[in-house]
Amino acid sequence: MKRFATIGVYGFTAATFIEQLTDTGVELLLDLRQRRGVRGAEYSWANSARLQQALAVADIGYRHVRELAPTTELRQLQYREDDRQGVGKRNRVALASEYTERYSREILDPFDLGPLVADLPSDSMAALFCVERDPQACHRSLVAARLEAEHGLPITHLH
Repeated sequence: MKRFATIGVYGFTAATFIEQLTDTGVELLLDLRQRRGVRGAEYSWANSARLQQALAVADIGYRHVRELAPTTELRQLQYREDDRQGVGKRNRVALASEYTERYSREILDPFDLGPLVADLPSDSMAALFCVERDPQACHRSLVAARLEAEHGLPITHLH
């Protein structure tokens, strides 16, 4: 059976991130970020080139799915809500309702997840990847929920 996991950057080191993926049996990382970098030395391992190199060493595939990344406008909408609530991106625990509605309508609804699922070998696991620690604070949770609802795929949230 095909399975999906979700994982973020925050809260991991390069070693614990790769360990979490390998221990869970992830064979393919689907990068859902628009900009594939993370600010700060602590998370420089998650910048695209370094991350892809570490994944290759661990024999984990990598694919950038830019079409599922939120637009700059949507990210700005979420940042304004974060500011209004007084939370930083690294401390966010939930997405703004307007962000959720617009991401679903503008990004997720037009995207056909069928080929993404079909491309996975049977009995394999892929991970939806972005930066936020908590999946509920990230668009990857919306993609995961859609995969579960439309394709009946089990989802595991890695922390």
